[in-house]
Amino acid sequence: MIILAVESSCDETSVAVTESRRVLSNTVATQIAEHKLYGGVVPEIASRRHTEAITEVTRRAMSEAGVSYEDISAVAVTFAPGLIGALLVGVNFAKGLSASLDVPLVPVHHLRSHIAANYIDCDLKPPFLCLTVSGGNTIITEVNDYTSFNPLGGTVDDAAGECFDKVARALGLSYPGGVNLDKIAAAADEKLYPLPVPHTVGKYDFSFSGLKTAAVNLIHNCAQRGEEVNVPVLAGTLRHRVCKILTEKTIAAAKDMNYKTVALAGGVSANSELREMLGAACKENGIRLYMPQLRYCGDNAAMVGVQGYYEYLSGNVSSLDLNAAATMPINYR
Repeated sequence: MIILAVESSCDETSVAVTESRRVLSNTVATQIAEHKLYGGVVPEIASRRHTEAITEVTRRAMSEAGVSYEDISAVAVTFAPGLIGALLVGVNFAKGLSASLDVPLVPVHHLRSHIAANYIDCDLKPPFLCLTVSGGNTIITEVNDYTSFNPLGGTVDDAAGECFDKVARALGLSYPGGVNLDKIAAAADEKLYPLPVPHTVGKYDFSFSGLKTAAVNLIHNCAQRGEEVNVPVLAGTLRHRVCKILTEKTIAAAKDMNYKTVALAGGVSANSELREMLGAACKENGIRLYMPQLRYCGDNAAMVGVQGYYEYLSGNVSSLDLNAAATMPINYR
């Protein structure tokens, strides 16, 4: 079964061709250079750039896959959650393809597809526990089957990626902030920068708003006193605090729920310290850890195609009245 997949939930226009869990092509048109001018994603600009790029990106994906449109069995598309204008570009483009090719239209949840990035070229199968971390989401989920999910906990305010991005901006780092913060981070020094440990009522919930505010206030207070911030050390201290929280809660959930397999997913799954710290913790506790290849950590259509395959098998096929949604729980059906 060959699937043409479309992803446009934020600032990456991506189209891929997949066959089951195998990626035949995965093309991406990035908008980083333009959004860097504004220090973050401007939704209206993102939507317009998706409109301009999506046809050519599709042509490239089909050419690199070496298939014709007659070979396509279904069209899969990210329909939620994300920036609503950006999502609508991909959804409407996919609806047009589905109608013109007379093939099924498969709606794919963005977080489900991030989890599916772990299926590409590996032997991971449900059930397992997954930590999904990105700029907009931080959630621990039981993956009972390919299309059956049970959230155990999530952020009660900001996501981990949001915390990284906003502090990086306050430090004067360019967009994408979290990526650049990870690149320049030095060893943590909690005596020099004693950042708080957020408290949550839910055992597997997260809170990063207060941590973000504390770091930003520290930067502003130093500026008001004429003191210089050691940017690499503060970046490293924040990174260490966030990664420690993510790791400890994931390991606690895995031990409490008796999971011996854990997966990491989402854009922040590319963070070097998170990969190292969670890997060491899993090894110490006899847990097998799966992490997506770095090229599949960010938003891409390959993961949409792989998850779309399992959504199709489960009967999750939409009519042409499919609409986009800015928010939607991972266990929506």
